[in-house]
Amino acid sequence: MSSSSSSVSDGILKFATQYSLHTGCIMLSFGIIGTVLNIFVFTQLKLFRTNRCAFYITVESISNLVYQFLSISLITLTSIYGDDATGRSSIWCKFRYILAQICGLTTFYMICFSAVDQFFSTNHRYHLRQMCTLKLGRYFTFVFICFAIIHSIALGSSYGIQPTLGCTISNYVAVEYSTFFFYPVLIGFLPIVIASLFSILAYHNVRHIVRRQLPIVRRKLDKQITAMVLMRVIAFVCSASPFNAYRIYTINFPTSQSMPMAYAVGRLIQAIFASISIINNIISFYIFIIFSSRFRRQVKFVLVKKCWHRWKYWCCHINNQIEPDNNIEARNSQMESEENI
Repeated sequence: MSSSSSSVSDGILKFATQYSLHTGCIMLSFGIIGTVLNIFVFTQLKLFRTNRCAFYITVESISNLVYQFLSISLITLTSIYGDDATGRSSIWCKFRYILAQICGLTTFYMICFSAVDQFFSTNHRYHLRQMCTLKLGRYFTFVFICFAIIHSIALGSSYGIQPTLGCTISNYVAVEYSTFFFYPVLIGFLPIVIASLFSILAYHNVRHIVRRQLPIVRRKLDKQITAMVLMRVIAFVCSASPFNAYRIYTINFPTSQSMPMAYAVGRLIQAIFASISIINNIISFYIFIIFSSRFRRQVKFVLVKKCWHRWKYWCCHINNQIEPDNNIEARNSQMESEENI
């Protein structure tokens, strides 16, 4: 290979590395802030504590947070070694993909669970609305996470370090399974179809919700959650599909490091698709806050009323006086009523 081609491939590799580092740091900084706020809002507001869809969104947010910390570790390794170090340690090679698949499956199917739950919650048939309970939702979530862990360990164990290919699937059966079922179906076509179909049906249900005899607080909550889930599903479809298609291609046609130019271009394409995929794990809070004015008020309420005021009363002790019990009870009852904004 000529020196000019070698310098071009080295430049592409360097650009791909810098692109991954800079985009990863920026997106993950916003992602961690948004995900933590998501978890905080959905666990602190009494309005959401008994809501099944809010429970699924909380589980999804926790999964996203774990994935974000994994991404931070990969960025740190890339800044130190120039790559993510999966080609240096067989254990890290397997563990990275096992954890990524657990988080991916959990995130994807919690989005599906949210869409399905909203369809049942907003359905005009009473018996369908009563079918899904929070206890049942927790049971299904626990069972699915157990499945995701077992499945990811089984598939992730097939990853190994190849001399010229790096960390990739080394088992023929696992390659066929990943090509024809895991990427195109299990985390591709199936969750996209389920989430899209049920979010559209839920949106159709909620448009006619005024005709039902429901408390106004319940109607407002159903409309809010349905709109949030629909926008979340749209973002999920747009961000998850390209990377899944790319993974199917790379599993079947891995690029050897003995071909520097093709390898460098492949690394750059992977970095671009990976950055698009990360969007799916960081964007939910920002989608909710952009498209739901009610959620913006709820975030403000949690940050100002619950966090700032509590910190002020606990730490400052205004005028160093103990507040009378009746004032505390009055403030707490006021806060509980304001949660329904």
